[in-house]
Amino acid sequence: MSETQVALVTGAGRGIGAACARALGAEGFQVAVHYRGSAAAAEEVAAKLPDAFAIGADLADSEAVEGLVAELKERCGRVDVLVNNAGVNKNALVASMKLEDYDAVAGLTRGTWYLTKLVLRRFMLRQKSGRIINLSSVVGHTGNPGQSAYTMAKAGLDAFTKSLSQELAGRPILVNSVAPGFIETDMTAELPEAAREAILARVPLGRMGTPEEVADAVRWLATGASYVQGSVLHVNGGLFGG
Repeated sequence: MSETQVALVTGAGRGIGAACARALGAEGFQVAVHYRGSAAAAEEVAAKLPDAFAIGADLADSEAVEGLVAELKERCGRVDVLVNNAGVNKNALVASMKLEDYDAVAGLTRGTWYLTKLVLRRFMLRQKSGRIINLSSVVGHTGNPGQSAYTMAKAGLDAFTKSLSQELAGRPILVNSVAPGFIETDMTAELPEAAREAILARVPLGRMGTPEEVADAVRWLATGASYVQGSVLHVNGGLFGG
């Protein structure tokens, strides 16, 4: 078992999650690069980091979450930073959205809650230290047509951050959120040009952010920010101030 500090980043095979894994690896963490489905992208991220490894689990499956935590216990013996980045986005208007699509979003929210619970109980509370960083979204605060399930989940994640930070009052375990705005990812790359231009017109900095700029905020919360608790850090180019 390693005494090097360990960071678990969920949904870390690409985009913001991969950038967070790289940022924490650069800070000396042993990074568990979580993925669901194909391992190839996560293994590629892990291969470029010292002492990192890919670890797979469907977070919507409680038994898979338990298995992931057990594997971390055996392999590392500790988790110092948990970055809850994994997300599912199903777009549709409320009147036409299928229940199974809503359930896919809600199932991952449930899995994030359960993973956090297990990491707390099996690692951080025993270690008497830890950082939990939840990746939410600006649309959890502003709303967005066609994203009712997604915005509901992201708003709930920020509320979870605030509640959990209060539950941990007096313990040296910090819980915060990072709420990205519109970031250059696979998801935003699929936007029609007209939609992209409409978004940029609302962003005072006049551009989309990068995954690395979000990861910088995560890095700060993971390694510094010793007097920041229960906060939502907005990274959105001025689109929304919180």
